[in-house]
Amino acid sequence: MEKISVFLDDFRKPPQGYVLAETIDECIILLKSYEIDHLSLDHDLTSYSRNGLMLVKIMVAERLFANRITIHSANSVGGKAMYNCFLNAQKDHMMPQNIKVYLRPLPLYP
Repeated sequence: MEKISVFLDDFRKPPQGYVLAETIDECIILLKSYEIDHLSLDHDLTSYSRNGLMLVKIMVAERLFANRITIHSANSVGGKAMYNCFLNAQKDHMMPQNIKVYLRPLPLYP
């Protein structure tokens, strides 16, 4: 299976070499179709209800993971909720312990 890196964001440009997903549906398709080396996630997307936290919950429920996950959301509350959801999934053995999860907010404007 081909290995890629994915950047979920509807506002920022992805880093070079990353595949851009602007919605959680696009991200889910990529998670199901490829091995994801690095997944970088935003919380606030165009749809307020279909946001990064909803994606994290779907990922845990369907066991769709990447080798490494970074939450880059500038939304401190939403980003921490996503981060804690992953950590709780690891603690509850619903997500592999060896997956590194990072909380590294990016500014909206460089």
